[in-house]
Amino acid sequence: MLLAIDSGNTNTTFAIFKDGAAIAEWRSATNPNRTADEYAVWLIQLMALKNIAPGDIEGAIIANVVPKTEFSLITLCRRYFDCDPLRVGSDAVKLGIEVRIDNPREVGADRLVNVVGANGRYAPPLILIDFGTATTFDIVDEGGNYAGGIIAPGINLSLEALDAAAARLPRIRITRPRTVIGKSTVPAMESGVYWGYIGLIESLVTRTKAEFGKPMTVIATGGLAPLFDEATDAIDYVDPDMTMRGLMEIYRLNVLA
Repeated sequence: MLLAIDSGNTNTTFAIFKDGAAIAEWRSATNPNRTADEYAVWLIQLMALKNIAPGDIEGAIIANVVPKTEFSLITLCRRYFDCDPLRVGSDAVKLGIEVRIDNPREVGADRLVNVVGANGRYAPPLILIDFGTATTFDIVDEGGNYAGGIIAPGINLSLEALDAAAARLPRIRITRPRTVIGKSTVPAMESGVYWGYIGLIESLVTRTKAEFGKPMTVIATGGLAPLFDEATDAIDYVDPDMTMRGLMEIYRLNVLA
């Protein structure tokens, strides 16, 4: 079995793969102060509920964009699962794609993993939208290579900015308003955040396709992807498993090929 770990700015996802298929997945809030032992107590108990023992894990792979969590996650794999994890972004790990930007080391590991995960299911060229702490738009060229991207504030960051900077505005939740025009403060805020974000998505997708000059398929991932997909035709598919599938494919390329 394979332990795949995707450590993002907001959440860290742990998945167990068996014979190339995910059989379990758990999510935890990312905490740079969490130790390897704390991860182990939490994770091993959840694994036991699925009848998975630490000794069943034969390998591990990590995609991490939070440097302060790196040591604890590596120690977790070594101490409790007796394996040295592959780390996406290290020179020793092959991705099977080219990173065609000015400084390839600037690209977050999660974004490269998404490209690998998308290539296994969709025909490029592609636009990959990941609704995370930041909302990223990543471009995959005709050869399946990473060709650049766009980074916008995530929707939750927008809500936090409103809450922090406007003393008289209440904290709101992310929801699809029934109308664009709000008749009171909360519906007006909900409309501005939600429909404003739809406008951002549609505008950036349209401009990217025009600049690229060829038809492109748009894939969305991340927990909020379904909420936005239902309101726009700019998104062709929602793929919640793209990142973890990409980790599995990278492990297969480096260890099982």
